[in-house]
Amino acid sequence: MLPMTSHQRIAYVLRIAVTAEFFGHGMWAILQNPSWIPYVTLFGWSAEHAPIILTLVGVLDVLLALSVLIRPHRWPLTWMTTWALFTAALRPLAGGSWLDFIERGANIGAPLALLLLIQEPPRSTHS
Repeated sequence: MLPMTSHQRIAYVLRIAVTAEFFGHGMWAILQNPSWIPYVTLFGWSAEHAPIILTLVGVLDVLLALSVLIRPHRWPLTWMTTWALFTAALRPLAGGSWLDFIERGANIGAPLALLLLIQEPPRSTHS
């Protein structure tokens, strides 16, 4: 087996990080994390609809997480970056601190970094 390039090692680390993040958050949504109800009701849905919405979002997050682990593609990573930015912004919009948004920078940065990395071919080490 050939040794991995630094580009490949970075890609694997980011794939694991993005998978862990979206799988974990997806499972919390499926398990109906009660602290997430205000994020659903912020858009006018009732608290009674929140379990359905959280389950749907959770299943999507888990499926996307697994897809990135298997083989990252542009459209799921674009969605994951956008979704992470959106959900981080929900915290202060729902009454939390703006620091709640800042704290989630890695949730946004990891899928974005992987997206940028897979779009750039690895550089040759030969001149």
